[in-house]
Amino acid sequence: MTRAKRTGPVFKFKFKQSAFKQCCRVFLIRSVTKANMSGEKKAFRRLPKSVKPILYDLYLKPDLEKFTFEGKETVSINILEPTKEIILHALDLKIEEVELKENDGSISKPSVTLSAEEETVTLGFDKELKIGEAFLKFVFIGELNNKMKGFYRSKYVSSSGEEKYSAVTQFEATDARRCFPCWDEPAIKAEFDIMLSVPQIRTALSNMPVVSDTTSENGDRLVKFQRTPIMSTYLVAVVVGEFDYVEDKDSDGVLVRVYTPVGKSEQGKFALEVAKCALPYYKDYFQVAYPLPKMDLIAIADFSSGAMENWGLVTYRESCLLVDPANTSAVRKQWIALVVGHELAHQWFGNLVTMEWWTHLWLNEGYASFVEFLCVEHLFPEYDIWTQFVTDTYIRALELDALNSSHPIEIPVGHPSEIDEIFDDISYNKGASVIRMLHNFIGDQDFRQGMHLYLTKHQYNNTFTEDLWAALEEASNKPVKAVMSTWTLQKGFPVITVEKETQNSDGSRVLSVSQTKFTANGLADDDGLLWMVPLTFSTSRNPGIVCHKDIMSEAQKDVVIPATVISPNEWIKVNPSTVGYYRTRYAPELLKKFVPSISLKTLPPLDRLGLLDDLFALVQAGLSSTDEVLRLMLAMTDEDNYSVWSSMSNVLGKLAILLSNVEGETEKLFKHYNRVLLKKISTKLGWTPQLNESHLETMLRGLVMSRLVSSADPDIISEAKIKFSNHLNGIETIVADLRSPVYKACLSTGDETTFNQLLQV
Repeated sequence: MTRAKRTGPVFKFKFKQSAFKQCCRVFLIRSVTKANMSGEKKAFRRLPKSVKPILYDLYLKPDLEKFTFEGKETVSINILEPTKEIILHALDLKIEEVELKENDGSISKPSVTLSAEEETVTLGFDKELKIGEAFLKFVFIGELNNKMKGFYRSKYVSSSGEEKYSAVTQFEATDARRCFPCWDEPAIKAEFDIMLSVPQIRTALSNMPVVSDTTSENGDRLVKFQRTPIMSTYLVAVVVGEFDYVEDKDSDGVLVRVYTPVGKSEQGKFALEVAKCALPYYKDYFQVAYPLPKMDLIAIADFSSGAMENWGLVTYRESCLLVDPANTSAVRKQWIALVVGHELAHQWFGNLVTMEWWTHLWLNEGYASFVEFLCVEHLFPEYDIWTQFVTDTYIRALELDALNSSHPIEIPVGHPSEIDEIFDDISYNKGASVIRMLHNFIGDQDFRQGMHLYLTKHQYNNTFTEDLWAALEEASNKPVKAVMSTWTLQKGFPVITVEKETQNSDGSRVLSVSQTKFTANGLADDDGLLWMVPLTFSTSRNPGIVCHKDIMSEAQKDVVIPATVISPNEWIKVNPSTVGYYRTRYAPELLKKFVPSISLKTLPPLDRLGLLDDLFALVQAGLSSTDEVLRLMLAMTDEDNYSVWSSMSNVLGKLAILLSNVEGETEKLFKHYNRVLLKKISTKLGWTPQLNESHLETMLRGLVMSRLVSSADPDIISEAKIKFSNHLNGIETIVADLRSPVYKACLSTGDETTFNQLLQV
């Protein structure tokens, strides 16, 4: 699943939202703890293992006028041990009939006890059920709710302005039980035969292709779908509504369709191209074929998350799937490519192989959040997506993980209601970041081989986190479990301090390094936590190449860099490409050595932004002075890399907030400092997009102009007002990537009339 708040245009607000959510999470956990002290809460129990579902034969008939649905199902089950009761999940359903047909043909009518608290239905039988196959039949009705979970109604406005509704499912984590009685746990997999009864003018979709489409006596369509593979209940999906679509086949003949609102099929073409190329990419990467005959992607008007990886029918928020060439910015288009890549990665990692319990959900989401970047790098190398990963994912994870309110990636989950409290940006972003570090530690070839071993060994089954570590360890012959456990089972991360360098007579160099837990407030941590840190090093001779590797598990270590890879006058840098999930702190005299390489841009972009971000984190923690980071950025006036500027903009924005409350000329001087930094790049880019300019130049222009507006640059604000006036008068259209800085400039100096004009745009 893609988290709803991860949307392109609001990237820059993500830290604040995430920090707010962390506060809420701590408040909720403390509140619940306090409540539990005052009264005993019934312990959570998973479903008994006495009965196992094999096949659900499910019929659903949604009523989009009354907002109800009728359901019938026959579940083929295996009774694994003698029992007088069957417990499964059901919530917000009215169960009208239940019967059990045993293997000998006998039929039982059990008592039915619903528990809203435990979200279960208990079927009681007069006599003990025999071990073996049986058939459990339910007849039930439910509500097409407005909660955006379970089987719900999604409101949209047609091209004629009429309000209409679709029927949509969203089952992760535990809402399949709102649609039909089921064993709603990820480890209790089964096959599904699904039939929908829908009006003639509605499109009906599910996980698998249609095998028959007939007309019932009342004139409705009866749409039956091909049987699914063995899968978890949370991945079942149905959609009923009015849609257009575009389609194509990938290189392996898999039919790919993108369903859009009626009249907007053209907006599905970009996602279609991404999807039809991503499926073969993942097949090649994992060396495991996509196991379904089709892949549908569908845009839903009312959708709670960004997207959901239902097997063969991925549902998306409209803004995470549709691309309008006239109105979609480059940032948004790039984001859509990542979301599509994320959800399609889940078709293997999550759907084909599924976590045994929600404790291990971090691995599903963290892994997909990493692999989506591999996919987009392959499809769109011009995006320079791994550099953006550092600014948009890695740095944000570090910012949150340094807070006292952080938590380990992997936390035991009891009741599934805990999932929303625990699986936040730390789980997604830190998960992706430590998997990236692991990928670098063992190498791409061993990583791919390990993934192949993992997927083939566990396909159609469930796993624990340790199963993946075992597969990667087998492929790489490296201590994967020992290393990764220190990053997943304890919160936070270290700061690696380069305390001194010593030149040996044989030409080798000794770096004295130490690790301590990094905290946002700069206070020493009393837990004495240590990590197994994969250390890497580069030199000024070849800044983009790792010249030495080591593993540090102790608090202090002397690392010897061989003379063969370093000369006396060369600098040495820790963590080239900013892959290791840690901060690096240099003594001031060592940090100064990097300045010429930063100014000349001979240091790669990932290293330039990594040095800047680490230094600013130390400034925020009170471990370094603000003027150090300001001096470092003055060496970056010739910078032209989008991601480096994104990191610089992050620093400038946070400093601006702090200085806005300082009396005197400080704020005015700081805005002038901003304009000095931005002068060369703004002159180079200008306001007007150039023919055949790169994707990154387009995004950089919007970022630079926005920062100049925040810096009260008079020329930029004046030009923005002219562009807005021309836009209102129909003389020219503001391009999508410049709308934000133009609107911001007009509002910064505008009045009520300006505000009302913007509302009408």
